[in-house]
Amino acid sequence: MDALRTPDERFADLHGFPFQPHYVEVPSGDGGTLRVHYLDEGPPDAAPVLLMHGEPSWAYLYRKMIPVLVDAGHRAVVPDLVGFGRSDKPARREDYTYQRHVDWMRAFLETLDLRDTTLFCQDWGGLIGLRLAAEHPDRFARIVAANTGLPTGDQTPNEAFLRWQRYSQETPEFHIGGIVNGGCATDLPSEVIAAYDAPFPDDSYKAGARVFPALVPTAPDDPAAEPNRKAWEALRSWEKPLLTAFSDSDPVTRGGDRALQKLVPGAAGQPHTTITGAGHFLQEDKGPELAAVVVDFIARSR
Repeated sequence: MDALRTPDERFADLHGFPFQPHYVEVPSGDGGTLRVHYLDEGPPDAAPVLLMHGEPSWAYLYRKMIPVLVDAGHRAVVPDLVGFGRSDKPARREDYTYQRHVDWMRAFLETLDLRDTTLFCQDWGGLIGLRLAAEHPDRFARIVAANTGLPTGDQTPNEAFLRWQRYSQETPEFHIGGIVNGGCATDLPSEVIAAYDAPFPDDSYKAGARVFPALVPTAPDDPAAEPNRKAWEALRSWEKPLLTAFSDSDPVTRGGDRALQKLVPGAAGQPHTTITGAGHFLQEDKGPELAAVVVDFIARSR
């Protein structure tokens, strides 16, 4: 597997991002290894809050949430998915599969030996993170799901997602920073848009970002459909606390919170919340407010 590594100078002096990089090696799936980048802030002996990003963002998305979590005494662990941020980027679209993304993050979880973990997941962070929680419940204490889900392909996706999926595969220019900006309720400053572009010096680095929307299961015979069904079986027995914190202005994931609240036993009686004035990337629009919801949830559910 040939992988690209974004030069370090691309990440110098990013706006509002003072955090130090950390790295681990995980099996690539073809006999080699890949380097995964992560942030690790706060007391090292505190129970971790695992913040998982999605498409096409990276750990930069959590820069507004990390200080709130750390100030409350929590350890914030923020990996870049393979293909994103400072993590290695396999060069071919065919190198990326849903299962490999789960396997790469499982190896990350095991390498850091994260336990008593609060999972915060948004977008693909949930498609991967909910699989990890379902398959390794002993490592997780609770879940906060925000603008995400666990599709099996048994229901037709809504039109907003199908439009996005078509656009991602057909547009000649895949402008990462512009896509993140378009998924926010507020216009991002140019320096923030540039920070989302930083991991991708040119199109050769974007194979993972390009293929991600096509990996979402949209048919019952999708390769990820059966593993996701098995994960749902586990989640239907999940009695640890699960909180939904979806935004009020995301057409792609609208309604996904109701499915989690209905089907996951641990969601019963929780203070589910709607983050107002936020789009798909609610961490950008309302990061400190969202982090405060997480802090309160952890305190309530200890």
